[in-house]
Amino acid sequence: MRNFQKRGLLAGKIAFVTGGARGLGHKIAQVFAEAGACGTIFDILPEKQGGPVPSDWDYWRGDVTCEAGIRDAMEATFRKYRRLDTVVANAGVVPNWLRTRNIDLDAWRKTFAVNVEGVAICLKHAARIMEPAGGSIVAMGSLNSWKGHEQQAAYVASKHAVLGLVRAAALDLGRHGIRVNAVGPGPVATEALTERVKQRARQGGLSFAEAFAAMENASALGRTPSEDDIADACLFLASDLSGSITGQILPVDAGVL
Repeated sequence: MRNFQKRGLLAGKIAFVTGGARGLGHKIAQVFAEAGACGTIFDILPEKQGGPVPSDWDYWRGDVTCEAGIRDAMEATFRKYRRLDTVVANAGVVPNWLRTRNIDLDAWRKTFAVNVEGVAICLKHAARIMEPAGGSIVAMGSLNSWKGHEQQAAYVASKHAVLGLVRAAALDLGRHGIRVNAVGPGPVATEALTERVKQRARQGGLSFAEAFAAMENASALGRTPSEDDIADACLFLASDLSGSITGQILPVDAGVL
């Protein structure tokens, strides 16, 4: 627990979190469980390769780019609990760093399939289930939803697209009591980011220590956000504390200006 009370913020709520087997998605599911929610984790990994599923949560293995898989998992969640209150479209990929002149279109298509189509599929099927009663949908955006980054054209373009989806869906779904927002993390010291920084160092980039120091020095707070910081932002957007917020992206980047 952090230095504020989470327990009860999602008491009795049913959640659906994609990419929740490990890393940031798993932390989101854990924080939601602390706050009183139960529901479903959806991930492409076998459960045994991720972290333990929070108690009272189900695990559904599938690919966010497969519409039938997301549809079936959300419908199964609704049949079991007779409600669906919040969806976190967290699953995403980060392609290798490439200069614009070397854009790999296969990697580009995969990035958009997961980061954009995966979010669109979640929005579509969450909306169909939530329209009678309302709810909250949180998409995983990025600092790169509004800011560029060299050698990351595919990722930056995909996260810009996520913000566009959020803004359009918020207008479509607001009259049904469904709020749609995004979280915009800066660099987060996840296992995945750590491995990418080490790989780039092996390719002649900054050393691991230098790269992380540069990320920390680029922020107003002089640090990078933690997984808990991002999960707490998702909790805020999923809860009634953000009841009049929709169509927005919440930066969680320690003040990268």
